[in-house]
Amino acid sequence: MTTKPKARKFRIRRSTPQAGVEATPEEAGAQPNEPAPSSTKEGQVSSAREMATSQNIDDIRKEGLTGRQLRMARRMAQKHGLAPVSDFDAVRLLRAKGIDPFQRSTILEVVTGNDKPDSDGQTAVAKSRVQLPQTLPPERQTLPSTELSPADRRAAEIMDIQRDIGKRRRRKLLLLLSRLTAFVFLPTLVAGYYYYAVATPMYATKSEFLILTADGSGAAASASLFSGTSFATGQDSIATQSYLQSKDAMLRLDADLGFRSHFSQESIDPIQRLDPEASNEAAYKLYKKYIKLGYDPTEGVIKMELSTADPEVSALFSQRLIEYAEERVDELSREKRLDAVETAIVGLEEAKAERRAAQERMVQLQEGTILDPEGEIAGIRQLVSTVELQLQEKQLALDIQLNNTRPNKAKVDALSSEIEVLTAELDKQKARLNQATEGHSSLASQTAEIQMAQADLATADLVLQAALESKRLSEIEANKQVRYLTVSVRPVASQDPSYPRAFENTILAFLIFAGIYLMISLTASILKEQVSS
Repeated sequence: MTTKPKARKFRIRRSTPQAGVEATPEEAGAQPNEPAPSSTKEGQVSSAREMATSQNIDDIRKEGLTGRQLRMARRMAQKHGLAPVSDFDAVRLLRAKGIDPFQRSTILEVVTGNDKPDSDGQTAVAKSRVQLPQTLPPERQTLPSTELSPADRRAAEIMDIQRDIGKRRRRKLLLLLSRLTAFVFLPTLVAGYYYYAVATPMYATKSEFLILTADGSGAAASASLFSGTSFATGQDSIATQSYLQSKDAMLRLDADLGFRSHFSQESIDPIQRLDPEASNEAAYKLYKKYIKLGYDPTEGVIKMELSTADPEVSALFSQRLIEYAEERVDELSREKRLDAVETAIVGLEEAKAERRAAQERMVQLQEGTILDPEGEIAGIRQLVSTVELQLQEKQLALDIQLNNTRPNKAKVDALSSEIEVLTAELDKQKARLNQATEGHSSLASQTAEIQMAQADLATADLVLQAALESKRLSEIEANKQVRYLTVSVRPVASQDPSYPRAFENTILAFLIFAGIYLMISLTASILKEQVSS
């Protein structure tokens, strides 16, 4: 399977005969087969282009001419009276005659067939034909014309406009690069130089600690919903974090370990160095910069990172701040625990005092009266019962004597006397129970007072027992309120500096300067557009 050769395009430069230059025989419309005058041939030298037309047909095949081009070349060769043996031979013969078979004007000649001579004796074909370069006699003037065609003039103007646009673009690009260098690249270079060569390395020490409550397994299960979780100590953790970031903690650290003196050393670069005469507010600002605290509410862990110019000093500062936090945690729960326990202790003391007063009153009543009024009343009642029994017997005996027809007077008198005595004794004993004597109340009143004193004493005993139980529960609850600070990650001195992060900080500085420049340039462009409009 053969492939169709690709057409090769040739760019042919048109030339017009100049005024005052004698035309060649071919330009004058002479036939290709007619010999040229001898005067023209004298001294003529074939050029390199004419010698190149003698190339073989194989070279023409390699040009990749299309079938249409080859057919047009054969027709043109026949038009000029040539006898080619093939299409490629037609191309060779035409080129040997100095005719370009693929020129547009030549093709039009073949199509229109306009070969009539004009008034000058030249045909239109000869006039419109563009001949290949020929060697001209040396006496002829072959300099180009100084006048430009409109197309060349338009091309020159377009070229000038393009050069001007390119020059303005280069000037604007140069101005843009100058502004970027002045406002972005140069500040970024200065920042990078500071971070890489000037900034003092800072060593960071990281630690973690959390606040736990006492084990409340002995208490009731429903005592607290969040007991044993991190939410139970959330307020204490937040309060501890706030304290470590406060000015109070900074002043304590400065008084104990010399925070200000460490950051006022001459070895620290001027930007990070603290003025020895700086105020507490300036020192506190530096303190917040180099001490970073974070609290995780889901885990209840407080994370602390402290940076100094010396790794050992950084670890020492971190340990001391953890001690401050532990003291603060103890102070947070101490007041609540002491308040609950003190209230229980005061209630217990009052219960003890009330029981003591009830006991003393009971003793006073027993000392001022009969030791056992109830026993005394029981004895009197037994005596009254005995006297009443004897009185009934004597009264029955007297009635028996009086029922006799002849009662014995002596017995009657004796029984009457005994009845009187027993009656008087019975009234006396009953009076002892119900009537008060001189300086003393009745036995019934004394018994009631003693019973009331005994009831007060029993109540005081119950109150005292309840106070003891309340004190015990208060102590248990106070123990549950105890907070413990547990250090999960202890501070360890670092061997490599953590700050400054030169590359990250340089990139950040570049982004900041670029953003500032972009905002300023956009603002200026908008204002310029608004003013111009």
